[in-house]
Amino acid sequence: MIVHNSYQQRGGEDTVFEAEYELLRRNGYDVAKYHVSNDELEGLSRWEAGRNAIWNPSQVRDLDAAMRDFEPDVVHVHNTLAVISPAVYHVARRYECATVHTLHNYRLLCPAATFFRDGAVCEDCLGKAVPWPAVKHGCYRGSRAATSVVASVLVAHRLMGTFREKVDLYLALTEFARAKFMDAGFPSSRLMVKPNFLAGDPGVGRGDGGYALFVGRLSPEKGLATLLTAWERLGARLPLRIVGDGPLESWVRDRAETMEGVTVLGALDHTGVAEQMKDAVMQVVTSEWYEGLSMVAVEAFAAGTPVIAPRLGALEEVVTEGHDGVHFNAGDAGSLAEAVLDLLGDPSRLAAMRQAARRTFEARYSAEVGLRGLERAYVRATELASAKRRHGPPARSR
Repeated sequence: MIVHNSYQQRGGEDTVFEAEYELLRRNGYDVAKYHVSNDELEGLSRWEAGRNAIWNPSQVRDLDAAMRDFEPDVVHVHNTLAVISPAVYHVARRYECATVHTLHNYRLLCPAATFFRDGAVCEDCLGKAVPWPAVKHGCYRGSRAATSVVASVLVAHRLMGTFREKVDLYLALTEFARAKFMDAGFPSSRLMVKPNFLAGDPGVGRGDGGYALFVGRLSPEKGLATLLTAWERLGARLPLRIVGDGPLESWVRDRAETMEGVTVLGALDHTGVAEQMKDAVMQVVTSEWYEGLSMVAVEAFAAGTPVIAPRLGALEEVVTEGHDGVHFNAGDAGSLAEAVLDLLGDPSRLAAMRQAARRTFEARYSAEVGLRGLERAYVRATELASAKRRHGPPARSR
């Protein structure tokens, strides 16, 4: 059974949830979906919404009925905030299901889920039993009240032992993320790396469009000031196309109008993005926060497009320096411009990187690799759950 609580705005977690369900179903697995949306928060009082985020009694009843009817061996959870609540793990334990949780972000360590505050990486809540710094700064949605609710969920379920005793296996998207959770006290034996995969293969492009490409949400953590400052130096030597929308879209468009070689395309559908990537000379990622797993980089690799990314968090791991892309110093427009020019000035190196980028996709992020990762995870979770039933819950480790 695949379980997911979607947010009110569609995001990457929703795509992964649906893709993994379809992948399992197509490959002959008996799989059920349990899905709710935060649209259900409409009409609830603040107190009711906060209570339900911690423990939602109506969801407990519905989940109990769904599991009793389907009789799953494994319950794989993607998100529980703010309707399902972590009570799902307690229900799964009643039915002796193995439980798996995908760590799409850092929510269990940071109420904002991003380790990003005031324009910079922030780890003030890492390892803290009570995430007071996040509450103080209103890190979740810029609200102390909303952040207090998320912090209460974390504290309550830490005290209840939910994350320690009721979840058999956590899936981190990268080694970097796995290390962060280990720093917070999660045992290494229950942390497995399984990257997301790309459900559809766009095929390899030619990379002869004569432009660099940025794809992403136009928001502060994406490093857009760094991107545009770099292109003020680069000008038309390599035109830049920007795909995406978000809160900074007007600012980006206004600034781009004064610059040579920068075009803002706005939001495009999946096919449109894929076509832009296949023709791009290179894909540029300028994030200044800890990306979970940059699916933009994965999509670029699938198209055979090298990626320029910052030396920051998992991006330093996802992009292999000199193989399928190059790195620059995060937040440093001069370093980015230099990396672009170095790569642009070496056509043979660029051509070799295109081939390597495609090989990276096939080796790490294809649907076939994704299926094998899920199968290994479910086997491992089942082994851990069986051992727990034989020997009782693990000693308190966090």
